[in-house]
Amino acid sequence: MGEFVNLEVADGIGTIRLNRPPMNALNLQLQEELRAAAHEATERADVRAVVLYGGEKVFAAGADIKEMETMSYTDMVDRGAALQSSFTAVAEIPKPVVAAVTGFALGGGCELALCADVRVCADNAKLGQPEITLGIIPGAGGTQRLPRLIGPSKAKDLIFTGRFVAAEEALAIGLVDRVVPAGDVYAEAVKWATQFADGPAYALRAAKEAVDRGLEVDLATGLELERLQFTALFATEDRTTGMRAFVEKAKPKFSGR
Repeated sequence: MGEFVNLEVADGIGTIRLNRPPMNALNLQLQEELRAAAHEATERADVRAVVLYGGEKVFAAGADIKEMETMSYTDMVDRGAALQSSFTAVAEIPKPVVAAVTGFALGGGCELALCADVRVCADNAKLGQPEITLGIIPGAGGTQRLPRLIGPSKAKDLIFTGRFVAAEEALAIGLVDRVVPAGDVYAEAVKWATQFADGPAYALRAAKEAVDRGLEVDLATGLELERLQFTALFATEDRTTGMRAFVEKAKPKFSGR
């Protein structure tokens, strides 16, 4: 349990909850607590899927600029890799991850949402990468994850201008996957995650790794990654369970092994 980030687990769903009012500014302490929560969610067998959530009012409005304003070049050289790796720890959780985006997801907040597999967004939410208005660029993955998600042209528009994107535009360009009334965001995210609570954990892990790693390499190498993951799953109990249930026209009861 951190001061600003907690992992709350219920019915197979782990909620990584940011709690640094009023705007969940991502200071150094929060970044390290986020890393710890991501590692815990990765390691706990009772966590089968993860929801990233900042609360009813705001997801995260970005970095703590008051803290960052006093940092020198050498300070950021020392800190930059840790900033990125705390977000990468979330992106590398080997389980389905959904971001429940309310209020603002700006700068580091948007970059954190990009670390999820799916984004559920409130109809009144605003997303964006406004770092350019501070004379800098995104530093926690925005220049890399955003173009991979929405394409380089749209990503450059958002990064170059620093403009905020409303929910409907975010949906249209593929920045978010679902827009719902603000009061329904967390419940909708949990609903999405819950479908994996009794799923084949290692097959889900393999699917996520194959997609994510495959995006980083050429097609031939990606197909080889897929082949290795595919064949490896024939060593799992869930593969036997799933295929037997199919043959017997029954619903599979996966053990997660």
